[in-house]
Amino acid sequence: MTAITNLLDLDPAQLIAYCGELGEKPFRAKQLQRWIHQFGISDFEAMTDLAKSLRDKLAGRACVSAPAIISDHTSTDGTRKWLLDVGQGNAIETVFIPEETRGTLCISTQAGCAVNCRFCSTGKQGFNRNLTVAEIIGQLWMAEFELRKTKGIPLGHKGERQITNVVMMGMGEPLLNFEPTVTALKLMLDDNAYGLSRRRVTLSTSGVVPMIDKLSQECPVALAVSLHASNDTLRDSLIPLNKKHPLSEVMAACKRYLEFAPRDFVTFEYCMLDGVNDSDQHARELIDLVRNVPCKFNLIPFNPFPESGLKRSHNPRIKAFAQILSDAGLVTTIRKTRGDDIDAACGQLAGEVQDRTRVQERMQKQAEYQQKFGANFGRIVEIT
Repeated sequence: MTAITNLLDLDPAQLIAYCGELGEKPFRAKQLQRWIHQFGISDFEAMTDLAKSLRDKLAGRACVSAPAIISDHTSTDGTRKWLLDVGQGNAIETVFIPEETRGTLCISTQAGCAVNCRFCSTGKQGFNRNLTVAEIIGQLWMAEFELRKTKGIPLGHKGERQITNVVMMGMGEPLLNFEPTVTALKLMLDDNAYGLSRRRVTLSTSGVVPMIDKLSQECPVALAVSLHASNDTLRDSLIPLNKKHPLSEVMAACKRYLEFAPRDFVTFEYCMLDGVNDSDQHARELIDLVRNVPCKFNLIPFNPFPESGLKRSHNPRIKAFAQILSDAGLVTTIRKTRGDDIDAACGQLAGEVQDRTRVQERMQKQAEYQQKFGANFGRIVEIT
């Protein structure tokens, strides 16, 4: 029995090779790609300008299959979140953020996340597996055509694209799932698929240094780095990966990346945590840290969740922090929180990932012990 090939798994070059195996010319691959990615068509019979013989061949050995939608919620501010089934009891989340001049899709690259940043609810559920190319690009394919259906826009009409920007900032660390992520990026950029500009596709990483260098050579898109701390001691406690790739290495990698990047700056994301990383001193350390890296700062009000033990910085503190960075000549924005009411805001994408770390169970135990032995049980207390 012939294995069925999911055509969403193939980048432009791979699709040409696949058509070659079927005895077809390269231009057939371009036609196929347009039907799939520009028109949103998954039924080969509906691809009317393909030869009947090719349609018959495809029907027996290929499919166009994105992850199935489990739920679809729209927030009061227009943010839309889909929960998608990726099998074995795992689900991922994809979020669309509409703005006046653009529509941004936030895409996941892993079911769960192995990085386990302290302020991120996804990481608290542990890591299940990397997503395939079809599961990554399938989020864009699904969202684009679902949005068109909702608005009554016919499929495939040029100039009617709903998603103008993509950010690889959903569940998972994209650079720890490198090959499938890069293949999906190539499809996003290809003119016979989504035709997005490199400037409008952003990959966010917590700082996997060797892979930042690899990305600069294979598919440089706009780069965002989850910074969240101004010194190594603090970052070690928030992002365990920092012990492997400390800040000096991350900054050097950012500088190297900018030689190949479509934008002349790196975006540093900084989650504002009350009493943890939001003092004037932290702001001054940041100014010193990024002195040689052209960048802008995106300050993100923290979205609290019980397991973190962290609180959101107060608005006046966030503004004062932003002012210090701004006064030093750093472009600084404070991200609006979007989709809070449907848990679609930054750091809240927990999906229905199977809980590999039994964190819910452990947190419940911790709460019981704290009731018994006092609020500081299990907390790191500094002894002076």
